Amino acid sequence: MSDGPRIVVAGAGAVGCFVGGLLAGAGHAVTLLARPRIQAEIRTHGLTLTDFGGMARYLSADDLSLAGDETCLRDADIVLVTVKSRDTEDMARLIARHSASGVQVVSLQNGMGNRAALARHLPQHDLRAGLVPFNVVAMGQGCYHRASSGDLVIEAGPADLAARLSLPELRVEERANITALQWGKFLMNLNNALNALSGLPLQAQLQDRAWRRLMADQWAEALAVLRADKVRPVLTSPIPARLVPTLLRLPTPIFTRVAAAMLQIDPQARTSMAQDLAARRPTEIDALQGEVQRRARALGRATPVTDMVLRVMGWAELAGEGLPHLPVAALRAEMAAGQDRQEG
Repeated sequence: MSDGPRIVVAGAGAVGCFVGGLLAGAGHAVTLLARPRIQAEIRTHGLTLTDFGGMARYLSADDLSLAGDETCLRDADIVLVTVKSRDTEDMARLIARHSASGVQVVSLQNGMGNRAALARHLPQHDLRAGLVPFNVVAMGQGCYHRASSGDLVIEAGPADLAARLSLPELRVEERANITALQWGKFLMNLNNALNALSGLPLQAQLQDRAWRRLMADQWAEALAVLRADKVRPVLTSPIPARLVPTLLRLPTPIFTRVAAAMLQIDPQARTSMAQDLAARRPTEIDALQGEVQRRARALGRATPVTDMVLRVMGWAELAGEGLPHLPVAALRAEMAAGQDRQEG
């Protein structure tokens, strides 16, 4: 039995099962607090973890601790929060109710409001923001596939938490400028919606210049809003955030050479929002494009690209028909129509 920290993955979906599974496979005491569907899959098939670089790990159901009851939080030394942004407040209340003060809580979530939501309920906990740069795809039957590269980054704190969590297959680093890095990841995640609307694998989308131009327009629009609101995003890569639209607009042969690292992803990888839309689950669009729109309106700025993406994603969710496979031209036409309606 492990004499290390007891870790609870709170809301174990794709990212939570992948991260928690690797930690459990390395000998950590890990409990996956998961929905009944995910528990049933793992109890039936075990947990298989793979990645685009050829890694493969298998854990049987007996190698894991699965829970559907939040009372498992009572024994936690570290809580890794991996729920969707819309569920953060509820999870924060459960952690506050069941865990001891001083427990280390790490948010491994998309969006920018999760740390603040957790902090409102967990003033006595060692709370860390974090970011997950890689994409994890739920393949079914207890299999989770990491489809892109990158290391976990967490907020620096008084204890070397990164060293306690790092593995050869899952490197973790602590950074003092975590908020700036989170905003950089936020900008990257704005493509989640475009990828879902396209229906394309990420690699195919990135190799299509028309899609990259729309991505560039969305990025430039959001970056302008953030800067007007005194936010300065920083990327984990050496590329300055302001140069990303220029990079995306390059001709494809040049882009593929200059941005080779961006294309180091599984050919079939799609964003988490594409996976949610395909499965008819609610998406995190409000925590991404919704955040840009709210800040823009407070500043009196127009955001035609963001507004269009929110509208079309809303229609796609309401239709409940999975990925819409829309062409770029259709989105450009809706953006122009939206502007005409506003002016009229």
